[in-house]
Amino acid sequence: METVAPEKEIIEVIKENGGDSFKYCYQCGLCDAVCPWNRVRQFSMRKLIRQATFGLTEIDQEEMWRCTTCKTCVERCPRGVDQIEAGVSLRKLAAEYDVFPGHVAPITNVVANLTSEGNSLGGEREKRTEWAKGLPVKAFTEEMEVLYFTGCYLSYDPRMREVAAATAKILNKAGVDFGVLGSKESCCGESIRKTGHEDLFKRLAKDNIKAFIDAGVKKVIVSSPHCYHSFKNEYPEFMVNFEVVFITEFIAELINDGRLKLSGEYARKVTYHDPCYLGRHNGIYDAPREVLQKVPGLELSEMADSREKSLCCGGGGGRIWMETPKEDRFADLRVRQAINVGAEVLVTSCPYCITNFTDSCLGLDDSEVLEIKDITEIIQAVL
Repeated sequence: METVAPEKEIIEVIKENGGDSFKYCYQCGLCDAVCPWNRVRQFSMRKLIRQATFGLTEIDQEEMWRCTTCKTCVERCPRGVDQIEAGVSLRKLAAEYDVFPGHVAPITNVVANLTSEGNSLGGEREKRTEWAKGLPVKAFTEEMEVLYFTGCYLSYDPRMREVAAATAKILNKAGVDFGVLGSKESCCGESIRKTGHEDLFKRLAKDNIKAFIDAGVKKVIVSSPHCYHSFKNEYPEFMVNFEVVFITEFIAELINDGRLKLSGEYARKVTYHDPCYLGRHNGIYDAPREVLQKVPGLELSEMADSREKSLCCGGGGGRIWMETPKEDRFADLRVRQAINVGAEVLVTSCPYCITNFTDSCLGLDDSEVLEIKDITEIIQAVL
C-alpha cells in the first residue's frame, strides 16, 4: 500500500478535525459487525481506522466514502471511538485536493449547485416556494408563531413537494401562524459537511443564520432530520440558538393540545422506519409512533431492526448524491423487512429515506405492493 501523506499529516488532520478518538481503537471489529454495508458487501471501517493510524490512507479510494454516518458503529463501540468524525476528517483531506473517485464523482456537481443556487438539486433559488402554489403560505414575518424551514428536497424534488404541501395543510388546519423564507432559505449544509466541505457548510450556515436573525425567527419547524440535526447540534457552534422542533413532535403537540383533530380513518397496515438522523443521532423515537397510533383505523407493526437498531436507508453522509449499484442498496433490505411484517405502507420522516425506499420499490414483484409515505401525508389524509 502506498502512503499518500506523511504519517504525521494524516494523524494531525484527523486530530485537528475532532477525530482524535481513533487512537482508542483496539481493533475488536465490532464496527464491521454492525455496519449495514456488510449485509450487502464487504466493508471494513476497522481497516480504515487502522490505515489512518499509520498514515496509510489512500484518499483516492472509494472505501472512505462508503460510510453513511448512520451512527450504528459509534453507538456500539466499546472504546468510545467516533468513526464518523475520523471518516469526515479524511474526507476533508480528499475535498481539499478535489479527489472524488468513481461513484463519488457527482459530489462535484452538488458543490456547484450549493455554491450557485444554495440547494443540492440545482433548482433556481427564486423557485424555492413553487411547491406552495395554490396554498395559503405566506412569507415569514417576526410576529408569526413559527418559521417552516422547507429544506432542499421538499422545495425542489417533485415527490417531496407533496410532503411540503401536506405539512402546510396540517399547519393551516391547526391554525398555526407560520411562514417561509422562500428564496432567502439555503441548504442547511449538514450533508455536504459530511463530505468534507467544511468551508461550504460554514457559508450556508451563516447565510441561514443571517436570514433567521434578519427575519426575527425564534422557533423553526423542519421536515428533514438532517436540517433538524444541523440546526440543533451544529449551528450553535456559531454562537446562536433557535428553538428547533421536528415536524412529528410539533404534530404530536398540536394533537395533544386539541388544536389538530383527526376525524378521518386510515384503515391500512403500516410500519414505521426510524431515520438515522432522527433516531440514533437525536433520540426521537416515540413522537412519530404516538402520532401514528392516534390515527383512526391505522394498524401499526414494528419491523426487524427498529428504533435504536433501525437499518439505515443508505442516504446519509452525502451518499444520497453518490451512485450506489443496485446490489449494494441496503434500502432494498429495509423494504423487504416492511413487506415481511405485512405492511401496506412504509412510513418515515426523512426525504432521503423516502427517495431511497421509493427507488427500492421499483424492484418488487408484481404481486408485492408497498406505498412509501411521509408521516405528514398520513395525518393530512385524515383531517
